[in-house]
Amino acid sequence: MQAYFVPNENQSPSAEVSIQASTDPVSQKEFIKVMVIGSRKGINSIIKTLHRLRFAEVREGSPPSPYGASGELMSLLRRQIMVD
Repeated sequence: MQAYFVPNENQSPSAEVSIQASTDPVSQKEFIKVMVIGSRKGINSIIKTLHRLRFAEVREGSPPSPYGASGELMSLLRRQIMVD
């Protein structure tokens, strides 16, 4: 599933957000991976927004690294959640 997320209409940085999930049927825990692709400014904006939403701590995301030949960067966040 892919979603385009802009936390504030006044902010111009854009980043692509991709979310993948896998569930462990025994523990009822699900691993969520959030991948953010874009400029350094766009990635930092998304990470700060996820922090403000209490979804993740800023330090939980990987440092931005090069993504493809487009000059964009990528940061990955992996979270474990309980599923009902």
